[in-house]
Amino acid sequence: MSDHSKIEWTDATWNPVRGCTKVSPGCAHCYAETFAERFRGVAGSPFEQGFDLRLVPEKLGEPFRFAQPKRIFVNSMSDLFHVGVSDDYIERVARVMAASPWHTYQVLTKRSERLRDLLRGRLRFAAELEHIWWGVSVDDRRFGLPRVEHLRESGAAMPFLSVEPLLENLGPVEFGGLAWVIVGGESGPGARPMPAEWVRPLRNHCVQRGVPFFFKQWGGVRKHTTGRVLDGVTWDQFPVRQPAPVPPLVERRTMALKHSLPLSEGEVPGHGFNPAS
Repeated sequence: MSDHSKIEWTDATWNPVRGCTKVSPGCAHCYAETFAERFRGVAGSPFEQGFDLRLVPEKLGEPFRFAQPKRIFVNSMSDLFHVGVSDDYIERVARVMAASPWHTYQVLTKRSERLRDLLRGRLRFAAELEHIWWGVSVDDRRFGLPRVEHLRESGAAMPFLSVEPLLENLGPVEFGGLAWVIVGGESGPGARPMPAEWVRPLRNHCVQRGVPFFFKQWGGVRKHTTGRVLDGVTWDQFPVRQPAPVPPLVERRTMALKHSLPLSEGEVPGHGFNPAS
């Protein structure tokens, strides 16, 4: 777990799952895959298996060790709703989040239909909690916009969008009812451009609807030179939240032990899932 994340909109990252597979154009230059594959075959590395899907139950208790409230990006190196992750394991992750309301959890997925179905079903308890923010990635019209509707249908109390990388003009959108919108361009080798004309309508719509707007970056091959200023303003808006009190260390240690159980037989990832899922 990294408690000093370089991602502009979070404080820490937590990865009880590692690895993923591509599902839409926004995945083409996945930073997580590039990073993980550098360590494939390196004995002792967390990514010795590269970007292959892997559950990491020993990480489940990590959020309890933080004595200060943090915004925690869940599975920055994976997708919690990947078809290879069992419903049981997803619920275990959600139970950890529910049990630690002094943190704010930011969960992002491209598997929006599964998010919707689980939040309306066995994860209903977590959908209703305001310290767990459930979000979907939006990269284009064909794949991204349907995810927005799935998110609306989920009943999440704090639904948000990560419009990154923004690959085309999304056209008319409706952000009313959302808790937060992040927008950003692609970065790194092969980064696809993002004109300001695609960004301004999204920013304006958020302002009109009173939705907190966060502009992450222009991106590009050297994102530190392009920065993150939009029309002279650094947009760093977040939903307002008052974290719950942090329990004493002894109590948090007990909670960590309770949630850090080995995998059950039904939670071990199967080898028959479709790699395109």
